[in-house]
Amino acid sequence: MGPVGLLGGTFDPVHLAHLRLAEEAWQACGLSVVRFIPSARPPHRELPGASAVHRLRMVELATRRNPAFQVDDRELRRPAASYTIDTVEGLRAELAPSVPLCLIVGADAFALFETWKRWRELLDRVHLIVAHRPGFEIRPNTPALAAEFEARLTLRNGDLAAAAAGRIRPLAITPLGISATQIRRDLRAGLSARYLLPESVLGYIESNGLYGSSDGG
Repeated sequence: MGPVGLLGGTFDPVHLAHLRLAEEAWQACGLSVVRFIPSARPPHRELPGASAVHRLRMVELATRRNPAFQVDDRELRRPAASYTIDTVEGLRAELAPSVPLCLIVGADAFALFETWKRWRELLDRVHLIVAHRPGFEIRPNTPALAAEFEARLTLRNGDLAAAAAGRIRPLAITPLGISATQIRRDLRAGLSARYLLPESVLGYIESNGLYGSSDGG
């Protein structure tokens, strides 16, 4: 199996920027698949507005036509908070130890990486793909994270495929200023969210009355 991409988040709701990020990481970094992993109780964020059941279904609807995308509900089945190191350990127990795992994060999340549970161990268990705007320079804001970044940096996809973990691969992506927070605000205000998320997801939101959308039953 080639490198497996891991894209976590609340997906509250999943939108086109999430999907485009996964598509560009899959294509640019030579990933075999990208697994979308909705989180139940993210430790660094407020609780999601939609239930786990609804968020999982929206991700399934958004990804179902792309054979390179998979949905993994393991964090939603976990009663405790969703820590990435626990998810990675579960995947490592299921997959061959040699399968490369590539955790896809944004540059803003990477800047806070030292706050993640067992972050140094996590760097030894996965590769990191750090997505950023074109022309943006990734600047770790602590000496410890900067040292790890410099030691693990690669621009070669071959390095991701050659080892199971341990490298950091920057990736300039198409900047799409779409925010799940703003989508929720627009829906509560009765404004249109069309063209910000897949039509199937928007239809699901409206038919279930999520986020205060006016057309829900």
